[in-house]
Amino acid sequence: MTRWMWAMMTVALGTAGCQQEQKSALPSRAELKTLSGSTVEIIPKEGQYPYCLLYTVSEKGVIRQLTMTRENRSIRCEPGKRIYNSSFRVPVEEGKVRIYVFFSDQRVQAGSLAQQLYDLRDKPRVTAMDFRMPGSVAVEMLEFTPQAGGDAVPNAVVGTTELNDVPEGAEPEADEPGMQLAAPDAGIQP
Repeated sequence: MTRWMWAMMTVALGTAGCQQEQKSALPSRAELKTLSGSTVEIIPKEGQYPYCLLYTVSEKGVIRQLTMTRENRSIRCEPGKRIYNSSFRVPVEEGKVRIYVFFSDQRVQAGSLAQQLYDLRDKPRVTAMDFRMPGSVAVEMLEFTPQAGGDAVPNAVVGTTELNDVPEGAEPEADEPGMQLAAPDAGIQP
């Protein structure tokens, strides 16, 4: 090989290494906090858009919308506070899940987003560009593997939230067939 070829190969390998470092340096938009073997909370970090939707996609292909409201639209998500003011129990029998948090600058309809996520369920990684959503959108994907057993989660919120979307004392309802409401303390019902 000539010196020129060695130089080009060195630059190419150096560039590949830099790209790998940049991917791992991306800041996360939300934190996954494990409370027990199968119960988690999702907490948005500072600097995110004010509205969000939360979905899980399990290894077995089950897709669940966890932030269900009467209007079936995104909810207000405040940095440092758990989403939907709730913890979520993931069924152990469904295996590892990918948790998608969609942050947006405006309230968006959840039904069309759920259908798009269903269409992309086999794609290992999705970005905001994969979805047809109005306004500015950012997506965070977190992975979680539920474990059997574990202690019951104390102080888990059951059906009440501090959100404007749900009247005080009322529980959100599932408006679309096939969508599952995540009952924070009782677990997600299949």
